[in-house]
Amino acid sequence: MARVSETASEAAGETQGGSVVLSKQGLPGWLEPVVRVVETVRPVQLSRFLPPEDGAGRQSAVLILFGEGERGPELLLMERAGSLRSHAGQPSFPGGALDAEDGDPKGEGPLRAALREAEEETGLAPGGVQLFGALPRLYIPVSGFVVTPVLGWWREPSPVGVVDPAETARVFTVPVADLTDPDNRATTVHPSGHRGPAFLVESALVWGFTAGIIDRLLHYAGWERPWDRDKQVPLDWRS
Repeated sequence: MARVSETASEAAGETQGGSVVLSKQGLPGWLEPVVRVVETVRPVQLSRFLPPEDGAGRQSAVLILFGEGERGPELLLMERAGSLRSHAGQPSFPGGALDAEDGDPKGEGPLRAALREAEEETGLAPGGVQLFGALPRLYIPVSGFVVTPVLGWWREPSPVGVVDPAETARVFTVPVADLTDPDNRATTVHPSGHRGPAFLVESALVWGFTAGIIDRLLHYAGWERPWDRDKQVPLDWRS
């Protein structure tokens, strides 16, 4: 793949000298549309659920990690344990609430939290991840989380898997080609009436916040293919 002028080794996206480095240098050429999304997208283009103006909500972050597998570009996902209090059993990006040691929620805090949570949940080696940006903060009303989606390139892939079965049921990667395949796309319909995009990939139904972010990234990166929005997947009240 084409790469920009600096090599990846010259642009380590990890903690250096106490700071978390954001770098777009050395990324594979196919990530350029995603970089443009990070630079230009507005919050309302990603979701109608935005952080409360009064500052309410628990600050959190997720890691949207792009790698390159046998079938090309891919994303790292996990399935949350069924015993968790919020979003139990749902496929999601690695992530969670900020801790005090992560630092300023309006500064490097979300970057640190995304890497820390990914390591705790999947065993990911943070040193092999090059962070290259963050999307605007969004809101998940059902759980009260204010989420910063942090984007990274899996520059040096490391083994991943379930670290704590009480938190994570499984860890898996999904080829971007499968996410853009119209046969794998559908619309979820919750009994509340809410509708949203979904992906049927890797024996999982990816929906909710995670599917919404993937859907918007594919759309604004120009990777989306026409799909049947009338194809519906029902959800139950426990979801």
